[in-house]
Amino acid sequence: MTRTVLITGCSSGIGRASAEAFLDEEWTVYATARNPADIETLGERENCRIATLDVTDQEDVERVVDRILDEEGRIDALVNNAGYAQMGPVEEVPTDAVRDQFAVNVYGPHRLIREVLPAMRRREDGAIVNVSSAAGRVAFPGGGAYCGSKYALEAMSDALRNEVRQYGISVSLIEPGPVDTQFDDRASSELDGLDHTGAYDSFYGLFEDYEAVGSGDGLVSVSPERVAEDVVDAASSTKPPARYPVGPLAKVAEVGRLVPARFADSLWSLASKLT
Repeated sequence: MTRTVLITGCSSGIGRASAEAFLDEEWTVYATARNPADIETLGERENCRIATLDVTDQEDVERVVDRILDEEGRIDALVNNAGYAQMGPVEEVPTDAVRDQFAVNVYGPHRLIREVLPAMRRREDGAIVNVSSAAGRVAFPGGGAYCGSKYALEAMSDALRNEVRQYGISVSLIEPGPVDTQFDDRASSELDGLDHTGAYDSFYGLFEDYEAVGSGDGLVSVSPERVAEDVVDAASSTKPPARYPVGPLAKVAEVGRLVPARFADSLWSLASKLT
């Protein structure tokens, strides 16, 4: 029987690459995005269905999940990929912006998880794949809101994994470092919208350096297709790993979580002086 996957945030980047990868593996794919025009060409592929889905809208979530269950009778995997990065020093990021960050990166996945789990539990089978980040392992200056949302997603996933294990459902986290997508462009635009106090110029220097290293020369970044490989593996494996760090910086972040805070703080202090 053909397996079915629901993927959020398929307009571009990891979401779109994941949809393509699942289709190549002959899954039935429900590719979703806030703007259906962005995924229209995906719908031209055999076994791909497209749907409008804003993960912050409960009615949207219920409508899409109900449609899949009506048409397919099952959801074998959920890939929570939709997200964005609200960067900026904690003092300069408005509370409303933090709320919006969590609405997409945390509450969105939570809504979808709650909707798909009853059907998965009844079948005693399923996979939930949450696309997190290396920033869900190590926080950095200027990333308080974004890292906070990814830390929350990681904690929720760790709890969920052991809650649903008894029902034959797996929960995995995908933790990429820099990826060659338009993700950083939106992060930059969100940053430009802040009212700068002038107190955190060193952070903005760090952010520019990160962009140059992470997406400029490709030495530490990975392709969306590489991330998609792990997304498909997490959804397909009988016993997938709890975490998939993807790329060199993700591997560093995995170890960096174990570094004592005083040493990590000293490194950030040094980095700010070098910008």
